[in-house]
Amino acid sequence: MSSRHRRIAPSRALSALPALFALFALFALSSCHRTGAPSKTIGVTLLTQQDEFYRQLRDGLQKAADAHGYRLIITSGDFDLAKQQSQIDNFIVQHVDAIVVCPVDTRGIGPAIEKANAANIPVFTADIAAEGGKVVSHVASDNVAGGKLAADYIAKAIGEKGDVGIISEPEITSTLDRATGFTDELQKYPNVHLVASINGEGKRDRSLKAADDMLQAHPTIAGIFAINDESALGVLASAQSHHKDSLVIVGYDASAEAQKSISGKTALRADVAQQPATIGAETINAIAASFGGQPPAARIAVPVRIVDADSVRAMSAPKAP
Repeated sequence: MSSRHRRIAPSRALSALPALFALFALFALSSCHRTGAPSKTIGVTLLTQQDEFYRQLRDGLQKAADAHGYRLIITSGDFDLAKQQSQIDNFIVQHVDAIVVCPVDTRGIGPAIEKANAANIPVFTADIAAEGGKVVSHVASDNVAGGKLAADYIAKAIGEKGDVGIISEPEITSTLDRATGFTDELQKYPNVHLVASINGEGKRDRSLKAADDMLQAHPTIAGIFAINDESALGVLASAQSHHKDSLVIVGYDASAEAQKSISGKTALRADVAQQPATIGAETINAIAASFGGQPPAARIAVPVRIVDADSVRAMSAPKAP
């Protein structure tokens, strides 16, 4: 019988099995290492998932996490501090490797972050900063710069003279920074006067009411800066009901609905555009650096820009083949 057709003796075949099993196990382990379970789990609590900005931020987090092989547990505080505190408590119970927070309340979230600190779980904040507890890194738009852009736009649009106001949200650091940047930049325009700042709570209905009050108290007001697009759209509704067609409104976020109003030649003339997906990605990158023993910067600023009717049209124009 030729060697090609010689049968292997049973005893020799059996003796080869341990080696074959070991080889199979090594292959399976290697395959699992390449494509198997995530190496780290990260708990995320957003401010909301109802707003387009936070949906884009969430998508940026997820895309970057997938690239790093991390698992995300994504929740939303929905403007409810107690709910967000409970979500952080649950992350601690689950022994996640890191926590990302977009605080519902800048000051109120501090004790929950301190609990995560006590459990030795690193905490990162995105978009909105926290006061209290230790945060490894805060990733957000350069909101002071954004407020300055809004001030320059309004001042120039009203001829560098007249009264202006802010629809604010003082509970949140990011919107406080926007208002601070706006107020500081107005110092360059001695004939532009900030006559009112009213809390619209970052919500459309509350901002509409705040704008009603502002327009009634200051009927000659020429410009209003709204600290997000829900606020800006509320101000726009108020301006339309008061027939204030010449009012100059600048919002913040450049949501699709706001861009439609900007391109439609309404009183909402411009927006400060953020890059929420980039904020999400940079947050995950900061976490990855921390996991790798490379401490990230304490604050990571993502650039912003002004979007007006011309830039909205340019963005929506069909691309050349």
